[in-house]
Amino acid sequence: MADRNQSVYSTSGRKKSVAQNQVTSILAGDELPVYTRELTADEEVLAALGYKPEFKREFSLWTSFCVSFAVLGLLPSFAATLYFGMGYAGTAGMVWGWLIAMTFIQCVAMGMAEICSSMPTSGGLYYASAVLAPPGWGPLAAWVTGWSNWLAQVTGAPSVDYALAAMILAAASINMPDYTPTDYQTFLLTALIMLIHGCMSSMPTKWLAQINSVGSTFNIIALFIVIIIIPTANNREDQGLPKFTPSSDVWGTIYEGTDFPAGISILMSFVAVIWTMSGYDAPFHLSEECSNANIASPRAIVLTSGIGGLFGWFLQLVVAYTVVDIDDVLGSDLGQPWAAYLLQVLSVKAATAVLGLTIVCAFSMGQGCMIAASRVTFAYARDGCFPASWWIKRVNQTTQTPVNAVWFNTVIGILLTLLIFGGTYAISAIFSIAAVAAFVAFTIPIFIRVFFVGNRFRPGPWNLGRASLPIGVCACAFVMLMVPILCFPALVRADLDLTSMNWTCLVYGGPMLGALIWWAVDARKWFKGPKVNIEHQMLGKGEVVEGKEGSGSGIGVGDAGSGSERDGEFPVEKEIVA
Repeated sequence: MADRNQSVYSTSGRKKSVAQNQVTSILAGDELPVYTRELTADEEVLAALGYKPEFKREFSLWTSFCVSFAVLGLLPSFAATLYFGMGYAGTAGMVWGWLIAMTFIQCVAMGMAEICSSMPTSGGLYYASAVLAPPGWGPLAAWVTGWSNWLAQVTGAPSVDYALAAMILAAASINMPDYTPTDYQTFLLTALIMLIHGCMSSMPTKWLAQINSVGSTFNIIALFIVIIIIPTANNREDQGLPKFTPSSDVWGTIYEGTDFPAGISILMSFVAVIWTMSGYDAPFHLSEECSNANIASPRAIVLTSGIGGLFGWFLQLVVAYTVVDIDDVLGSDLGQPWAAYLLQVLSVKAATAVLGLTIVCAFSMGQGCMIAASRVTFAYARDGCFPASWWIKRVNQTTQTPVNAVWFNTVIGILLTLLIFGGTYAISAIFSIAAVAAFVAFTIPIFIRVFFVGNRFRPGPWNLGRASLPIGVCACAFVMLMVPILCFPALVRADLDLTSMNWTCLVYGGPMLGALIWWAVDARKWFKGPKVNIEHQMLGKGEVVEGKEGSGSGIGVGDAGSGSERDGEFPVEKEIVA
């Protein structure tokens, strides 16, 4: 019993209660996490959040940024979503749409980063929703956020790997005009890429950090190369056109790609921006493997969104100023708008080279998606959200990574790619899920933080200060506007049929409705929010409490809104009596 009563110590040897760590926790402020060895500053913060350290902290600000930038995958993401960005509103939608959307997406990213600094756990958004929700609503808030985020994460790698397989086969078609890819070839190649990414994601954290560092560096270099090659080497003048389309046409011409008014069409084109920019949450999920997590992780989130948004806009401008015929790009027999666009403005060799760079970047992006998704799955399994959680949450003792979670996601991803045999609109469903599911999950804890928590939220060392409220309001308003917009079909009335409808409502709404029914029928009886897996005891008491489920009763920092804590004062510690 004596060993179990040793409290958490900082590196200076001083005991720390939850309230003495700069966190917003599910534990009460006057509780002392119990651990049997001296902890580092990062481990102290995690213990104050109710979790024991299980990973090696071998990610840094740079490598966390590398993973998230790889998940962002600007070049392959742009290639995969060009149909939406260009097809709904043309060049005006690309240049204006990206700029407007990025302003609000940055608000979402900063709101998330502030929460990450206060709660740096793998559970991320899910943990935050449980802790911040009003009394009694924590479990439901965590349940909805968790399932929405998991749906976004588990469809990330298969959607990227499917796009990667399509680009590889499109490159083969360009160089072998008689070759036409079949559905089963696309499926088998996608499954092979998924298996390769599964093997790579099972490696030790240090190896993963190094691989993603290389991948992200290549991603950045390739992006610069493409942004330089297309303007300098395009052959528009050989086609009797000016080197670049006049700015008045680029910024002022809205392509009629939908049956809706121009303003709505531009909003609908935001799906390309939102899908592309939905990977900046990766540092949140990697925070338990990052050193100096409550500062490095939020910085990585903001850097990913900011830098990604800026260079993504540069790429939009390059394509908008050089595209020759939008109809030909969208209707090409290649079935890949990016490949069709490249052939329109570059020689065959140059187009193939740029497509090759995109393919390598897409491989790195799929790897990053697999890593981030496995950490989310592990965190939810740790809290018993899946039927086989006891197996999924196991950490491999050799690699110190959640290998079982990796392969759980890999199998589900391969099964999802069977939608290839249902046709283009069916497989497109795994793309539409990510845009809506991710941003709904991103915004739920921000919404609760802004409208329900107020001053009771305890910011971490990285915070927005007085700008927190207006930035949070802007983030919530943007997502509330965009969720219904992203469900609009491009065609309406007599032109709308099963082959042209927007399946987002069904693909996302179906699983979420199923999760809510499961909650009402059964899960509410046993799911109580994040499970604390570290022993803890009350200040001044000797009884040790085993790791337990969160009560879902809102803020856990000893009601962090109490006057003393708002003023920066903390409860006086008492001796622990064994």
